[in-house]
Amino acid sequence: MFRKILIANRGEIACRVIDTAHKLGIRCVAVYSEADANARHVRMADEAYLLGPAPSKDSYLRADKIIAIAKQSGAEAIHPGYGFLSENEEFAKACDTAGVVFIGPPVGAITAMGSKSAAKAIMQQAGVPLVPGYHGDDQSDALLAKESEKIGYPQLLKAAYGGGGKGMRVVWKAAEFADALASARREAKAGFGNDKMLIERYLTKPRHIEIQVFADNHGNAVYLAERDCSIQRRHQKVIEEAPAPNFSAEQRKAMGEAAVKAAKAIDYRGAGTVEFLFDEDGSFYFMEMNTRLQVEHPVTEMITGQDLVNWQLLVAAGEPLPLTQDEIQIDGHAIEVRVYAEDPENDFLPATGKLTYLRQPEANRHVRVDTGVVENDEVSPFYDPMIAKLIVWDESRDRAIARMLRALDDYRIAGVTTNLSFLTSLTEHPAFKAAELDTNFINQHQDSLFAPANKQNNQALVLAALFILQQQKVPSTQANLSSPWQFSHGWRLNETPTVNLTLLEGETTHQLTIQQLQQHYIVDVEGQQLCCTAQLNGDELSAVLGDHRSKVRVSQYQDTISVFIKHQRYDFIYQTEVAVLTDGAEHAGSLTAPMNGTIVAVIAQKGANVNAGDTLVIMEAMKMEYSIKAPKNGVVNDVFYAAGDLVKDGAELVDFTPEDA
Repeated sequence: MFRKILIANRGEIACRVIDTAHKLGIRCVAVYSEADANARHVRMADEAYLLGPAPSKDSYLRADKIIAIAKQSGAEAIHPGYGFLSENEEFAKACDTAGVVFIGPPVGAITAMGSKSAAKAIMQQAGVPLVPGYHGDDQSDALLAKESEKIGYPQLLKAAYGGGGKGMRVVWKAAEFADALASARREAKAGFGNDKMLIERYLTKPRHIEIQVFADNHGNAVYLAERDCSIQRRHQKVIEEAPAPNFSAEQRKAMGEAAVKAAKAIDYRGAGTVEFLFDEDGSFYFMEMNTRLQVEHPVTEMITGQDLVNWQLLVAAGEPLPLTQDEIQIDGHAIEVRVYAEDPENDFLPATGKLTYLRQPEANRHVRVDTGVVENDEVSPFYDPMIAKLIVWDESRDRAIARMLRALDDYRIAGVTTNLSFLTSLTEHPAFKAAELDTNFINQHQDSLFAPANKQNNQALVLAALFILQQQKVPSTQANLSSPWQFSHGWRLNETPTVNLTLLEGETTHQLTIQQLQQHYIVDVEGQQLCCTAQLNGDELSAVLGDHRSKVRVSQYQDTISVFIKHQRYDFIYQTEVAVLTDGAEHAGSLTAPMNGTIVAVIAQKGANVNAGDTLVIMEAMKMEYSIKAPKNGVVNDVFYAAGDLVKDGAELVDFTPEDA
């Protein structure tokens, strides 16, 4: 086995590989760009080297630098992860030339599967079922149009060297073919530098089912069940599960044996995935082979109990596969979702920013989180915006779905827009629960998946306000808790305290008025009064709103309060304007500090005439500024504190006499 390996990747897959390698006693070398200097995979590794600037072409795609670092650090092998250089035949060749083991398939296998058209020709010769189509080298418009007529409609134009949905067009009738071909060619040329196209019959309701295969250097090859990856957006997977629902043991055996046949046809080694289209009539067709570890490999690990990265390392080190085909067992059901920083309601536009608050579901035998980030990390514009993979396992599909819904509720992220709510909508959709799956699922159920959320704005508003008030309480561990001076409720001599909060939700402004009594609050929000109580324990707020008890998580970053109610997140930007009103003339002008804090500025001057609403003092608490304002027109008799002074809750700040006193 290797003593030291280099991981030529970043993010969650780099962390994933390091985790298994460390369990095997293998030291790990990380590489990173300037944008990833403090990334989790860098901190996990035993040593790390800077590659270059943030853009991938200047860092993670620099094969020469990566191999030089491997030699310099003494790494015996390089694990490419997925993406970047993982399926780059030139990189694999360079590793061989440098005497560094490439933890992946032979160069010939990468080359064979690198072209979709060449791959299909090889599969056809090996007897693997193919979708009717044209995969030839003659790319003249006339011949392609002729072959198109033979195949029939609808059909799919695909870039021969493409991926990720680029260079793809569905053609529904002959009149659309010429324009679709020209458009697909342009996109393929721009994206991959090659505009070679292939044509296939387009299946209208196919499922996307893939087989995990493994082969070693001793002539052994096996398949480790299948994964259903039908839930996709723009040809990119969103939910994966294993085993595939409504898929018989006979179908698994037939597809698995076809996948092994495909691997043997190209003398494969290591981990690979053979992807098939599975039609409504039970027939299946080879689509492509990915010559690397897949993003969704954890669902296979969860149902087989195997560590596939461990298998990769064993095979690359020359050892035989750990299990024979007969020894591979399937247990239960696993589902994986990809948690992304993106906006599903804005055509899944990627989001960037700081993860100001991050709480993951608790990991256990049922729940797994593969991630490359921690709280306060940045989601960079330079790389894929995946935050994590959330995987659950249980004894049945129904129970796994229930596990996933709870785990999604427990996943809380603030600072960037995420797809967590969308993933919940998908997972709880009746058609998904009924396993009515095909690759058009999201488009077919567009209206229900993107229906306006039933947002509980008033509840979230009140909870945000209660959180702010609870944050103002700073208990003293040294204090005499029996003393009335140690309580942070709103009791004031001859006063009824009133706090006015302004909460901004997007472009909407909400005004709340709150009276703090000894045991509870009276909250007036948009004409509705609620009697509330609240208790804050860390980021968990327990509250009673009228007759409704709730327990939610709340985060604060600068002036933003985020309230998490199930899978929904409500963001409020807040400012406070505090005026403590009084009942009698004797102390009518006593303006007191509504919380513990620091005086930032004194605006009012002794003896000055001021108008109602004028700011007299500005104080800071919880990193926010609060304006203490005149409740009426009047005169400032005295100001008792200066900028920089610390004040306690209830301290008299200003002696003020109203005009009508």
